[in-house]
Amino acid sequence: MSTSTTPPAAASSCIASRSCRGARDRGGAVPDRPHLRVLDHPLVGDKVTRLRDHRTGHREFRDLIREIGSLMAYEVLRDLPAEEVEVETPLEITTGLRVREEDIVLVPILRAGLGMLEGFTGVLPGARIGHVGLYRDHETLQPVQYYFNVPQPAGRHFVVVDPMLGTGGSSSATITLLKEHGARDIRLAVLVACPEGVEALERAHPDVPVFTVALDRQLNENGYILPGLGDAGDRIFGSD
Repeated sequence: MSTSTTPPAAASSCIASRSCRGARDRGGAVPDRPHLRVLDHPLVGDKVTRLRDHRTGHREFRDLIREIGSLMAYEVLRDLPAEEVEVETPLEITTGLRVREEDIVLVPILRAGLGMLEGFTGVLPGARIGHVGLYRDHETLQPVQYYFNVPQPAGRHFVVVDPMLGTGGSSSATITLLKEHGARDIRLAVLVACPEGVEALERAHPDVPVFTVALDRQLNENGYILPGLGDAGDRIFGSD
C-alpha cells in the first residue's frame, strides 16, 4: 500500500515524534518495530476517520469495520502459500494460483472481534472460524477467559481479529491459548493500536506479526486508546 505525507497535527498519534507515514516504508513497516505493519491507504484512512467520529451511528460503524476488514485481509494474508493449478480458459489451458481457504482459521476475540470477521470472510468465504471469549476486568484491566472453541491447528494459518490493541492483554492471552492448542502460524489484525499494546505483545509474542490501520498516541488511565474510537464493542452492537 502506498505512503504519503502526514500533516504535522497527526504526528502526536505516532509511536515516535516524527510523521507516522514518513516513519514507515512502502510495506507499512515501522523501523523500530519490525513485527508491526501499519497499513496505509487513503480509502482506509477515510473510513478510520469516520469510525472515530462520535456522531457515527452503530449501523454505519459496523459497515465501516466490515469494509476495513476486507481491505486488511489482502495485506494480512499477502504471504499466504498458494499452489499452482491448471485452468482452462475459453481459449486455452494456462496456469494460475489457488489458495486453500480451508487452511485459514479466523479467530475473533468475543465480542468486538465479530465486527471485523465479516470483512475477512467476505474475502475468504471458505475459511474456518474459531472463537475465543475474553472480557477485560475493569479494575485490574486483565483478560478473563470464558470461552474457547477453535479448529485443530495442524497445517493451518491463524488470524486473530480484534478492533483494538490497547493494553495487549486480550490479544496476548488469545495467542497464548492458540499456542497451547498447537497453533504455530499466527498473525494479529487490529483496527487501532497504541504503543503500550504493541510493546506488550512484542514482549510476550515476538514471533507474531501485528497488522493495524492506525497507530494511536497512548492509553489513558482507564485503559482506553487515545485518540481512539471509544469502546468498539459498544459501538458495534449499539450498547453504548
